[in-house]
Amino acid sequence: MPKFQNKILRSTMAAGLIAAGAMLVACGDDDSDTTETTTTTVLETTAGTTTTTTRGAEDDEDKVTPAAAQQLCDMISPEIANWRDQGSALAKVSFNGTVHNWAARNDGLNDEVLRDQSIVDDATSRTCPEVRQQAIDVLEVPDLASALAGFGN
Repeated sequence: MPKFQNKILRSTMAAGLIAAGAMLVACGDDDSDTTETTTTTVLETTAGTTTTTTRGAEDDEDKVTPAAAQQLCDMISPEIANWRDQGSALAKVSFNGTVHNWAARNDGLNDEVLRDQSIVDDATSRTCPEVRQQAIDVLEVPDLASALAGFGN
């Protein structure tokens, strides 16, 4: 009898997780001030159940404001000396924390960075190219997007 109860418990938990995931996908940001949107369809299969979710995606407009780009530069610049002392492996962890912190402070840019990690490079190239290059050198990567972990890489 306990084996049967474990299967019920696992099935119930799996169903709960699937429902929670569907709710998170459904509760995304909906900025209706854009006129052109594209549609993305996600197909998920779990334990014999197939769920199709359709959500709208905004234009690939630049989401990083000049003030947000400057803030990113201001957050990276003082960390470069620390990252140099830490070595590139540990510095990449710190860099990721800095980018996550910056993105969360700026209207949840985490979603934008998840979709396109190069926005970090674009923002820093325009606003503080010398700080960007110093960070690239310390992190030992070809570009800042390459140093991001947990953003879809």
